[in-house]
Amino acid sequence: MKNRSSQKHFTPLALWRGVGGEALLFMLLLLSSSPLFAQPKKSRVAAVSTTTTQKKTTAAKPASDRAALMFPTSDVMPEDVVWRRDIYRQLDLMKDANAPLYYPVEPHGKEQNLFTYLFRLFISGRIPAYQYKLDGNESFEEKDKADARELLERYSIYYEEKDGKVSVPESDIPSAEVTRYYIKESNYFDQRSATYTTRVTALCPVLMRGADDFGTEATPYPLFWINYDDVAAYLSRMPLMASNLNNVTNMTVDDYFTMNRYEGKIYKTNNLQGRVLANYCKTDSAMTNEQKRIEQELSDFENHIWHQPVPADSLDSVAVDSKDKKAARTKAKDSAKKESKASRRSKSSSAAKPKSGGSSAPRVSARRQRH
Repeated sequence: MKNRSSQKHFTPLALWRGVGGEALLFMLLLLSSSPLFAQPKKSRVAAVSTTTTQKKTTAAKPASDRAALMFPTSDVMPEDVVWRRDIYRQLDLMKDANAPLYYPVEPHGKEQNLFTYLFRLFISGRIPAYQYKLDGNESFEEKDKADARELLERYSIYYEEKDGKVSVPESDIPSAEVTRYYIKESNYFDQRSATYTTRVTALCPVLMRGADDFGTEATPYPLFWINYDDVAAYLSRMPLMASNLNNVTNMTVDDYFTMNRYEGKIYKTNNLQGRVLANYCKTDSAMTNEQKRIEQELSDFENHIWHQPVPADSLDSVAVDSKDKKAARTKAKDSAKKESKASRRSKSSSAAKPKSGGSSAPRVSARRQRH
């Protein structure tokens, strides 16, 4: 039987010396300096460039995003709504409802009108603007962005350039000539929240030039389209005085558009043919009737969602089906019958009531006399 004390115990140091530790150390040094185990230069450069790009992206975050964090606005329109209709309106700033967007014409202290504010944001590069195309449709793609210098030269607006930056003096901003706006609004029903909303999605200031004292009408020059989501955060901190009776600036421009305080005539709708109302409305009366018809369709659709009664004079609406038409006609006939019966009763009761004073005439009984 072997003695346990005679067995050899191998420690790590003994193993290292037994297999030739110096040789293993030399081999490890050679392997570590081999290009197989070294980090490729391209990967190191890519890692450095990725880190630098992330820092630049964080530093160059758009100003609109930072403004949106400081001044949050309503949520954007969902893309998966079950019903939506896009309407283009023309706002005349000479009307009382739209006048808050026009005055003051020249900046007065901290007060300025909407175009002056939008123009400064665009020239300074804080918000993008997009070209107004001949078809009147807006496009918010990168290739359709408007160039500030080219726009200023096209409309003969004086500007100064310093260090590659363009600036326009306050006296040369044509805010007095922008007396009209084109806006695009979307009427949609959100099935998730069960809400019907009318929301402005785009703005276009229109320059009116060419009017004279001899009756020549001004020619409209649409300047550019602005995506409302890009400018909503800035409009939410622009105060607005919306009443002549109350001079307190109790709302912002974003509140003004969100609450639909403006008034504008419809000049176009999104349709399959891409036509504006002027293409098929040849007279002013036809244009007025078509605008009223579209407004009635929108109103009927909203009322039909909540099952509100439809007036009898709007039975030709596309939003009301045949059953609702029949029910509305029946209800109108019943109400007319009730009114006629009530009027006949009132007439009969007034005729049967005896007059006070004077000699009383003999009463005639309708009962048969017994003989």
